[in-house]
Formats: sequence, structure tokens, C-alpha cells
Amino acid sequence: MNEADIADIETWLDVQGLSGASEMDLINGFCARCLAAGIKLERASAFVDTLHPIYEGRAFPWRRDGEVEKPIIEYGSSQQGESADNWQNSTFYHLLQVGEDEMRLRLHEHEEPRFRHLSSLKSEGCTDYLAFMNRFSSEGSIGEMDCFYSQWSTAHPEGFSDHEISVLRRLVRGLGLAIKCASLTRIVKTLADVYLGRDAAKRVLAGRINRGSAERIEAVLWYSDLRDYTRISEAAAPDAIIPMLNDYAEAVISSVQEAGGDVLKLIGDGILAIFTEGDSSAAATAALRAQMHLRKRLVALNQARETDGAPATDVYLGVHIGEVFYGNIGSDTRLDFTVVGPAVNEVSRIASMCRSVDQDVLLSDHFAAALPAELRAKLVSVGRFALRGVGRAQELFTIDPVILEKYRAAGRAEQATSR
Repeated sequence: MNEADIADIETWLDVQGLSGASEMDLINGFCARCLAAGIKLERASAFVDTLHPIYEGRAFPWRRDGEVEKPIIEYGSSQQGESADNWQNSTFYHLLQVGEDEMRLRLHEHEEPRFRHLSSLKSEGCTDYLAFMNRFSSEGSIGEMDCFYSQWSTAHPEGFSDHEISVLRRLVRGLGLAIKCASLTRIVKTLADVYLGRDAAKRVLAGRINRGSAERIEAVLWYSDLRDYTRISEAAAPDAIIPMLNDYAEAVISSVQEAGGDVLKLIGDGILAIFTEGDSSAAATAALRAQMHLRKRLVALNQARETDGAPATDVYLGVHIGEVFYGNIGSDTRLDFTVVGPAVNEVSRIASMCRSVDQDVLLSDHFAAALPAELRAKLVSVGRFALRGVGRAQELFTIDPVILEKYRAAGRAEQATSR
């Protein structure tokens, strides 16, 4: 490989990094160009940690024969279980322990390689192995994402030449920078989705970040909270409260998202969500579908919690439809992308009425009117009420108890089948 070949690959990395190429495309394109320029690669993998509520990081494997089982591997915590064992028996863990940045092992010179993952490389005919760690400074790190890891192997009988090692050492820095750019973009999107909700995240990342930037929309509003939460939280052990909130939030959020809604805010045990897809009828139908998913999930969740001896409860739900302002509210340095307006106050008041009328679900008359006729026929009136802080009295509806019981029965049947 001559200087011109190296410069071509460096230029390609610059262009791909600036254009936002994915990590998978970067590793595949990089290895293909190294092969074409004369570096005798057989296997390669790139690793970078991330900031994600489930995954610790992602790996991107490459094989010269193209037979990669998974082009992207998302791995969990390296602090426990099998993942911890694999990590602590890796070349990268060893490099961190000894404070070095690279390692070379001639596989054909070892009867049994020291690190278990190298045994499979040797059995597949690889003769030489390189590992590089390109560390980020503290200012360039986010969470556990503080290093770019890569490993390279060849099946050439003589292994890597000194020149090939030197070239890889030089080029891998540019590859690491390009993959870091792609991973940072992914982290930003993940954090926005997790903390803002999918629709709000999309709007913010599209540039809607100015204070007061809001639009008037009609939306179906969902507000739910937990039945008897105050009593349960006072009686339960302190370390049982967060798991309980997480369990019920998972049931509500999964149900809303499965039906196409967006969760905007978690307020203690309360959850505010909106449905905006399609016209009013479609959005209202989606909210009713989310309620159906929720009732099924609650059956399974409560059975599991009761089996474990943990407190179980139910979810009160208020649903309304109305005009709201959707956008940025706050100061120049701390904004919240949310909905505001009288309809938001109204839906919270409707949800709070569930306790007074002993119903799990209450729906406003505006919401009921937006439903298709066949769904509206499944509702029953619970009476006309004056809501605190709301200027007009209105009729509230709930789902026919017979139909609600069918939802719960379906949940029990699914739970029994899954055992």
C-alpha cells in the first residue's frame, strides 16, 4: 500500500464521516478499501459504547467472505452475567488493565491463545491478530462512550507485515472518528426519543428549539395515573416504589406507543400523552385501542406482581379531545416541549373524576363525539359533571363494563397461554 492509497482511504473516511454514513457502512467500506489496497484482512470488528437505557454499546463485525451473522450487535451491561465474563476475558479489558493502547498476537505461534475469542479466530485459519484502543478525552466522552475499540486479523501465512500494522494504526484513527460521529448522532436521537417522546423529538431535532415556537393543533389527550398510589406508596417499602412506578409506566407507555400515540410527560405516577395521527376520528380510535392494550397488560402485570408479593393496583384514565398549543415553553436555558391550553387542564380533571364515580376510564363528550358510530355505541354515560376549574359542565362516558371485562378476559387468556 503506497501513500496515495492511504490518502484515498483517509479522504473517503472524511467524506463519509461528514455525510453521516452509518457505522456498518463505515466498517464495511473501510475494510473493502483496505483489501483492495493490499492489506490482507480476514476478520475485523469495531466497537463503541453508547448512551442507551438498554444497551451498553454496539459492535460492527466484518468478514472477508461476507458471512456475518448479524451486521450490528447490541450488547448489554458488561458488569454482570455472561457479558461481564466475556468482557473480562477480552483483549480490550486486558489493555485497559495494563494501560496500553494496542496488542498484537501471532496466533499460529500459540497452541492455545490466551484470550478465548482468539481461539475461534485461530480455528478459522487466522494467523495474526491486532487490537487497537483509541481513547477519547474526558471532554470528548459521553457516559461510557470514552473509547473506540477495533480488532483486525489475517489468514496470511506470514501474518501482518510491519508496514500493514503501521498503516492500520494510522487509518484506524480516522475510522474511529467517523464512527464516533455516527454514534453521537444516534445518541442524540435516542436521548431525544427517550426524554421527549418520538414526535416531540422529531420536531426538536428538525430545529424547533426556540422559546415560544408552538403551533395550535387538535389532539386527543390522554392522562392516566395510578389508583390508590398515595396509600400504596405510604405503606410500601421505599425501595419498592420505583420498581412499581416503572412496571406500570411500562404498561401505559407501551400501550400508547403501540397504538401510535406519543408520551409527552411523566409526572410522578401520572402520564400525559397525545394522539395526533390522521383526523380526529382516527386519533380517537387509536386512543381507545391503546386503552384496550393497557387493560390486557394490566392483567398480566398484576398477576406477576401479586405472585411476587408486590403491591398491585390499577390505572385511572381520562381521555379528551381539543385544541392545544404544542411546542416550546420555558426559559432561554430550560425548555419543555409539551402541550398547554384549557384542554390539558380538562383532561386531568376528567382523570381525577375516576375516583369519585368509581370508574377506571372516563371519556369526555367531545371525545365520544369524535369516535366512529360503531365505537361510540360501546360507550355508556356516567352522568353530567361540573369539573373543577372548567367553565362548562359536561357529560362523561366510560366503556361498557361488559366490553371492559372482555378486554380483561382476553388478557387473562393470553397470560394463561403464555405459561
